[in-house]
Amino acid sequence: MNNTASPNTICVLRLSAIGDVCNALAAVQQIQQGFPKAKITWVCGKAEARLLAIFDDIEVVVFDKSQGWRGLIALRKQLAGRRFDVLLHMQAALRASLCSLMISAKRRIGFDRARAKDGQWLFTSEAIQAASTPHVLDGFMQFVAQLGLTPKPPSWCVPLSEQATTWAKQALGEGKHLLICPAASKDYKNWTLGGYQQLAEYALEQGFRVSLIGSPSAKEKALSAKLNQRCQSQLNDLCGHTSLEQLWALIQAADLLLSPDTGPAHMAVAVGTPVLGVYAHHNPKRTGPYYSQEYVVSVWQQLIEAQHQRPADQLSWRSRVKDPKAMQAIEADQVIAMFQRIQREHQL
Repeated sequence: MNNTASPNTICVLRLSAIGDVCNALAAVQQIQQGFPKAKITWVCGKAEARLLAIFDDIEVVVFDKSQGWRGLIALRKQLAGRRFDVLLHMQAALRASLCSLMISAKRRIGFDRARAKDGQWLFTSEAIQAASTPHVLDGFMQFVAQLGLTPKPPSWCVPLSEQATTWAKQALGEGKHLLICPAASKDYKNWTLGGYQQLAEYALEQGFRVSLIGSPSAKEKALSAKLNQRCQSQLNDLCGHTSLEQLWALIQAADLLLSPDTGPAHMAVAVGTPVLGVYAHHNPKRTGPYYSQEYVVSVWQQLIEAQHQRPADQLSWRSRVKDPKAMQAIEADQVIAMFQRIQREHQL
């Protein structure tokens, strides 16, 4: 059911993760353009709330998943007495669906049946149309269409503060800049230390300044420190030393980001920075950096076909390579060749 009536209040339910919130943000901003008087409330996790804090036109409500059922009660109390015109249930996961029970809304829109895993369809009253491509962002854009708007090519407006952008320029310094985000939230998505080293050293030879970024978690900081040590401390190690807004500003100020399948790759797309992605476990046509998919070095297709003994186009777009060593199949020469292509095409 499409409804062109302008909603006054819209609740977005997308708890995690950073990359998915970035992708969903493109759809939410199109909805804001279509319904400029509508008030947007976004229910998300703690880290994601820090990402969204820079958007003054979005009310952020935090759900703390670490609190279990107490977190659900706290969410219900935060939203007590409120009834939204529309709930956009943009996360097909049981935890998110339980959160949706704490949200009162006239219309409850969820994914089409193919994407509505974990029984999400039981918690909604409307479903979006299936997207024509498997990419998660194209799925989010169908929520725009379900509200009676015509989706446009995804774009973002990221209102970084002058303070954050000035800090980023000072942290990077002059010259050409490659950022490397060596760690994903799940270790099996990380590329090899030797691969990162070879690409970093090649970039240094090409006159780039190379900086390392990541979260303040102990394992990410340790990985960055080890990589810098192998490169004889030639890298600018900023891992764990930024807020999320500063991280976004660093990415915007850089010329290129090298990243596995993790949040900063999608943050880069939102601010127009090219991404050299390295993928093995998930289909990059589904989870890759939206406007840099031609720059992804992927072994997913060959590995998934070997795993199932069937062509990839006969498999679900959700199919995941289960080999924990899959990222080792990506050769440094492949990534360096892609780096050279990006240099040519972006005149770096």
